[in-house]
Amino acid sequence: MTVQKTRAKLVDVARQLFAKNGVEETTMNDIAVASKKGRRTLYTYFKSKEQIYLAVVESELEMLSGKMEQAAKSPAAPDEKIMELIMTHLDAIKMVVYRNGTLRAGFFRDIWKVEGARKEFDRKEVLLFRKVLQDGKEKGYFDLDNVEITADILHCCVKGIEVPYIRGQIGEDLDDEIGWRYVSKIVFGALGCKGRKENL
Repeated sequence: MTVQKTRAKLVDVARQLFAKNGVEETTMNDIAVASKKGRRTLYTYFKSKEQIYLAVVESELEMLSGKMEQAAKSPAAPDEKIMELIMTHLDAIKMVVYRNGTLRAGFFRDIWKVEGARKEFDRKEVLLFRKVLQDGKEKGYFDLDNVEITADILHCCVKGIEVPYIRGQIGEDLDDEIGWRYVSKIVFGALGCKGRKENL
């Protein structure tokens, strides 16, 4: 097994154990035994449980980044594509949290560690937003003065509603279609997409 495959296996085993038992209840020995690699091999790749926890978070964010890049490559018009990016981000984050069970408590409690791990993901997402917004501006979909600042603000807004979205605290009494129509109105209004906004 190559170095990369061994590391990936250790991260996946750790993720499963964290999800099942919780991060605090899982020991490095548990990970070594479950991976059938031994403690020495585990410590060759990760010096502490904190390191392997961050590697788990990073691997989840890499998968999320892949989904975002796929959404950005869709042939949809820029206004549809920006909504697709927002929906993909929120739905993928929600899926990560639900899939990881008890990992979610640590995910939100230890937000500063997660923030450090997600810097690269955030940077890539801002670049995707910039690309779609620039395309939309050039094609006359969006009325924007500054694409870079708008992309940064949009990214921060989406990030800010992750927790309430995951917990189902946004538009609890609305079905998904109506809820997303409200989001679209806000987004398109902010991007100066007047024609689109009026059609919602």
